[in-house]
Amino acid sequence: MEVKVEKSRPEKFPCELLLLFSFEFPEALAGPIQNVDLEWKGFISTLMKQGDFKGELFECRLCYTQGVLPAKRVVLTGLGKRGEFDLEKWRGAASKAGQFIRNSGIKQFAFQIESFDGFSEEEFTESFVIGLLLGVYQFNEFKTLEREKIRAIEELILLGEKDEKTKRIGNGLKTGQIISEAVCLARDLVNGPSNEVTPSVLAEKARQIAKDQSMEIQVVEVSQAEAMGMGAFVAVAKGSQEPGKFIILEYNKGKGLDTIALVGKGITFDSGGISLKPSENMDRMKEDMSGAAAVLATLEAASKLQLPLHLVGLLPATENLPSGKAYKPGDILKTLSGQTVEVISTDAEGRLILSDALTYSLRYQPKAIIDLATLTGACVVALGDYTIGLFGNDESLLKRIEEASARTREKVWRMPLWEEYFEYLKSDVADFKNVGTRAAGAIIGGIFLSKFIEKTPWAHLDIAGPASIEKERPYIPRGGTGVGVRLLLQLLKDWQKDRISNVKAQSSNEI
Repeated sequence: MEVKVEKSRPEKFPCELLLLFSFEFPEALAGPIQNVDLEWKGFISTLMKQGDFKGELFECRLCYTQGVLPAKRVVLTGLGKRGEFDLEKWRGAASKAGQFIRNSGIKQFAFQIESFDGFSEEEFTESFVIGLLLGVYQFNEFKTLEREKIRAIEELILLGEKDEKTKRIGNGLKTGQIISEAVCLARDLVNGPSNEVTPSVLAEKARQIAKDQSMEIQVVEVSQAEAMGMGAFVAVAKGSQEPGKFIILEYNKGKGLDTIALVGKGITFDSGGISLKPSENMDRMKEDMSGAAAVLATLEAASKLQLPLHLVGLLPATENLPSGKAYKPGDILKTLSGQTVEVISTDAEGRLILSDALTYSLRYQPKAIIDLATLTGACVVALGDYTIGLFGNDESLLKRIEEASARTREKVWRMPLWEEYFEYLKSDVADFKNVGTRAAGAIIGGIFLSKFIEKTPWAHLDIAGPASIEKERPYIPRGGTGVGVRLLLQLLKDWQKDRISNVKAQSSNEI
């Protein structure tokens, strides 16, 4: 979809369709919809008084202007009760309007950005664009039949009345597009079948991003990883004929900026290995690389946004399959940290590859390490499909993530990492086991990872629930969601602002 900004008023702008929003009746019309209503001789207000359009949240209605307006059609979309309005409902309304317009077969529409309720044009535009573009996302790359029936919006014109407004709208548009494209990239990778999205394909995608965005990249082969001492990653990778890849991306290397390490679990297909999963729903195990997809997309977007941080993305990528070379229950693995792990279940492979990636990340002496992983089914049992399990060892970092979550509405819920739970992982023959009991499975997974990060501030995001969903939500379709991308980008955008604020506060205290 091409999106551009033009200076005009909606009641004067010729287009295929004009999009308007209204709060729930009897809230008075205001802003662009009021101006259009006046030009339309009170048509919209009459429609609402008669109950034909109530302005309820996500309600949509298509009207033909019959030549009264330069626009051929108008779509009215409800925002619900004004007192309950926020940016999440705004994103949802933009999504529902976009889906309605697309499904109506209309390829072009216009909309005037007008800030209200304390939101700036830039912020309002960014949220609108994110809601719209994520709402009309479709994954149909592999469909060959009846492709002519696939509908898509081709052009959106954002209207602003004054030059300074169109500039702010343009800034919001640019940010919204970059973030949306990143989420859609992550969705595409997660939705892609495992025979197409292999560790090698992930590595090639990372190489292309590194080339386009002038990043440093290193792709460590399994033989090299073995020589380096990554016993856990190598053990998982050896079970598959698809070669594993340990991918390292660096953005803003050597510029003296704060270093943040992002680690993403990249199991491109998880059969469970020798501890084979049940066949039911095993087709969904292509989604076990959602963490890696989110990290890769975040690195690309951060570069496009020119965030002033040194970011290191670590993507341990491999399949987990049973074969004559596969690692087995009872094996003892020596990790990159030097610690040994007794394998109880080969289906707890994610924490193994992450253990070596987390250890490797310490080489960069980061200010913080954040890992994303579809780590445990237990987290889905605890928190469902809507919420990320949040674990960590640093209160300041956890609060930053919670604040970013409040902005993006990618929900997180803090879980404990009490040392008592380590009792479940104690082994008679190694430093610890890779699984404990069925009880507290998500917490035990987090405790396992905590043994590899030493004293560095660290957060673990268990995205097993929201990484892929069966029931669509306003701007999140069925399938891969790209969860974590918007959350990470908000965190990273705020990081430098928080640092500057802290420096100013310290200076004031010293005076």
